[in-house]
Amino acid sequence: MSEVKISAATRAEFGKGAARRIRRDNKVPGVLYGHGSDPLHLTLPGHDLLLALRTPNVLISLDIDGKTNELAIPKSVQRDPIKGFLEHVDLLLVKRGEKVTVEIPVHTEGELAPGGNLLEHVLNALPVEAEATHIPESVTVSVEGLEAGASILAKDIKLPNGTTLAVEEDAVVLQVLAAQAEETEGEEAEGEEAAEA
Repeated sequence: MSEVKISAATRAEFGKGAARRIRRDNKVPGVLYGHGSDPLHLTLPGHDLLLALRTPNVLISLDIDGKTNELAIPKSVQRDPIKGFLEHVDLLLVKRGEKVTVEIPVHTEGELAPGGNLLEHVLNALPVEAEATHIPESVTVSVEGLEAGASILAKDIKLPNGTTLAVEEDAVVLQVLAAQAEETEGEEAEGEEAAEA
């Protein structure tokens, strides 16, 4: 996983008014916390941060006020519910070699067995523990030929080296559901008679 370098500035103004002024300048207010240190309030460039956050669990190298460099991963991102722009971001301070628990997206490949079966994502993201500088972007699972009733458990998913599950091994990640059977004509007629009575 590559690092994304972002320049940030510490901020001394807090509250809604200050946050609005920051956002008007196309910047995003944020907080960096972790490792028992006091939370550090930051202002980050909006466009650079938006591009960085397109990668799940992106590793961000923060250049703070041109003096210190810190590594962080996004912990919480607040977006405007209508326009989608970034309103606030919480960043978690990490160190090289440190293990962190994150959720990685689960992607599927292949076709289910014929018969109109449906694939249900019980977990859209898989909780894993990985080294902070080597967080996998996602995992891909083959569903080729699976039939109704089949399920894929967390322990069935091959994880990259150095990554371990942070969820029960028997947790269901994907399951195949049988397609809903359509009502037969006889059942429809009975239903109509009952409705008329």
